Amino acid sequence: MQVNKRDFSIIKKIIKYCEEVNEAHSIFNHSFAEFKTNSVYRNSIALCILQIGELTNNLSDDFKNNHSQIPWKSIKGMRNIVAHKYGSIDIQILWETSETDIINLYEYLNELV
Repeated sequence: MQVNKRDFSIIKKIIKYCEEVNEAHSIFNHSFAEFKTNSVYRNSIALCILQIGELTNNLSDDFKNNHSQIPWKSIKGMRNIVAHKYGSIDIQILWETSETDIINLYEYLNELV
C-alpha cells in the first residue's frame, strides 16, 4: 500500500521520537532504577510519548484503518495520560510502554518507509 505524502511526513516524525526514546534509554543504560528516581530521564521519555500520541492524531483515517494492528487508540490514550495526569502516571506502565511498545511501533513504521 502506498502511503500519502502527509502520512509519510508524520510517520518520519514519529520514527524520530521513537529514536529519541531509545537514545534516552541508551544514555541511562536502560536502568529502571534510574528511571524511577531520575525526573530528567522520565520527562524525556514522557515528552516523546506525548509527541508520538499527538502526531498519530494527524494520521489519515485511511492509514490508521489500513494499519489497524497498531493500537492507535491506546497510543492516543497514553498521550492523554502524559498530558493531563503527569503527576499520577504509573511509572511501570510508562517504562513498559517506552521499552516495548515504542520499539514495536518504531520497527513497524520503519518497515513502511
